[in-house]
Amino acid sequence: MATTASQAPLAPRASTAPTRAVLARRAAAALATAAVLCAAGAPVAVADAPAPHAQASKLPDGLYGTKDPQYDGVWRQSLALLAQRTVGVRPSVTGVDWLAGQQCSDGAFAAFRADPGKACDDKTMRDTNQTGAAVQALAVLGGHDDAVQKAVKWLKSVQNDDGGWPSMSGTPSDANSTSVVIGALKAANLKPESVKKGDKSPYDALVSFQLGCDAKESERGAFAFQPKDGKLTPNADATAAAALGGLGQGFAVDPAGKDVNEPVTPLKCPGGDRKPDPKQAAGAGAAYLVAQLDANDQHLKSAMPGAGDQPDVGNTADAVVALAAGSHGDAAQKPLKWLEKNSANWAKEAGPAAYAQLVLAAHAAGGDPRHFGGADLVAQLNATGPKPAGSSAPSATPEKDAQDQDEQGAGVWWVFGIVFVACVGVGFLISGRKKKNGN
Repeated sequence: MATTASQAPLAPRASTAPTRAVLARRAAAALATAAVLCAAGAPVAVADAPAPHAQASKLPDGLYGTKDPQYDGVWRQSLALLAQRTVGVRPSVTGVDWLAGQQCSDGAFAAFRADPGKACDDKTMRDTNQTGAAVQALAVLGGHDDAVQKAVKWLKSVQNDDGGWPSMSGTPSDANSTSVVIGALKAANLKPESVKKGDKSPYDALVSFQLGCDAKESERGAFAFQPKDGKLTPNADATAAAALGGLGQGFAVDPAGKDVNEPVTPLKCPGGDRKPDPKQAAGAGAAYLVAQLDANDQHLKSAMPGAGDQPDVGNTADAVVALAAGSHGDAAQKPLKWLEKNSANWAKEAGPAAYAQLVLAAHAAGGDPRHFGGADLVAQLNATGPKPAGSSAPSATPEKDAQDQDEQGAGVWWVFGIVFVACVGVGFLISGRKKKNGN
């Protein structure tokens, strides 16, 4: 789950693409602000009017959320379905079919295709964040092996020479997009370190975004979204993403258990010319996140230009997932408690991707998404889209999931009915979730 989550729109990051990449990841956190960032190399936040084709009254059946899906449709759908399956909810067939139907024939996904029946062309803005999120969801749901393999093949085809990925092909790699793709590769049962362009793997690209011993002590271990004018600037959103990606993990992280609590390990300096391995880099990133959380009452602040000194709920949720993935149990519990007290209004405003982020954060940290600060996050997420097909523990194999999908389509639908619940959502920006926090 995004981030999902604060950078720029869904086009090249140095242009509009990277900004959209952030939209994808941060759609949840950013949409809450109802803006679409277009900054060239920094976090994002720019207002954007709804596209005529995507008015709420014309939204397709099966899509989660009521807001304009132009920049985050696939992103928020993927996070919603993944979060549901992670906590034992069987998503509706309609919702899953909508996501699968958004795929282009070459395997890529755009943020939203109003007419899936129309073939993708050169003007279709294919996006690695949307594609990576879709892969993570479809792989967990099962029964979509062909779609997953086609998507992975496309992702490999647009890998940069440094081993990483940008939001839009042909632009410089960034930490967030590279991390999302690492999660997709893992979901597709591939070893990220084996997916190389020349002699460079995704991990080579990822560690290149980390600030090292030559940075100020307070910034060491942090990750930049990508270099700007040859310099790396600490970015909490990118750090949360990279701390997760460095461990080879995707959005859905299984809780390590309450007895597991590894201390965070700051970057060791002097470190010489040797770059840390991915796991060490992830650990140093986690230490940076903990320092930032401790300094700000257990939440991270928005890094978006003009956002002011305000909490970034989506990025805080991402940090919880990253810390839990690194088995930093105690460190993850503190921001999780902050989220329980302070995320309700944000999630209501941002919609499905935001609820999904919170569900994934609570699950990863060993909490109960159904009893979260007095709210049932799972029920709230379910209410933003088509009625789930049912509830059961996640099956052990994709084959069983595929069987469940067939059974639902064959004759179980009449039991549950085809009821679509309108959700209350407003906007969504982009942080890792609005674009980098996609919704």
